[in-house]
Amino acid sequence: MAAALFAITVTACGTQQGGPAQSAGPRPSFSPRPQCAQPAEAPADLPSSPVRGADGGHQKERQEERQEENADRPPHYAENHAYRHQAPMTAEKRARGQASAELIRAELEKVRSEGGAGAYGVFAEERVAAALARLGCGEEHGVYIGNGFYSVHTGIVCVSGRVTKDELTSEVHGAYAEPQPGTGPCVENRGGH
Repeated sequence: MAAALFAITVTACGTQQGGPAQSAGPRPSFSPRPQCAQPAEAPADLPSSPVRGADGGHQKERQEERQEENADRPPHYAENHAYRHQAPMTAEKRARGQASAELIRAELEKVRSEGGAGAYGVFAEERVAAALARLGCGEEHGVYIGNGFYSVHTGIVCVSGRVTKDELTSEVHGAYAEPQPGTGPCVENRGGH
């Protein structure tokens, strides 16, 4: 009887039936973010052909630069600050991000031209959110607004900056490996991991 139970147990291991072969590689555990703030036409300054590999061929150069940067720092500094690393950007992503940033700045400039800034020249978060919503950017895009700061993930890159009575800025960058909790992927973590 024990031999029969052992045989059943051993042959019952795994429930996968015969059929098409399964992919050997891991499947991504995330789905891509929806896109927003995209121009009607692709930016004219997109690179015409890929250069030196998928990352533009600069991965080794960036790694060497990081090693030089960290040469005078305490041991494990780089590992302890890895949460601040941003996703890399290709020239194409940067160009698309710049085009998105221009659209976002145009909408936020409308908020500024309408006036009505509150304390410290900061506009109501609802007004900034409404401007971003006109470009299709909402909660699903990791929109974060607070104290004159805004950030949004366009589905391709992050666009972050400040919008106040006195300034309008934007920066195109990659999403953070470990963003500030509760803010979306485009806000640098002020703490640690």
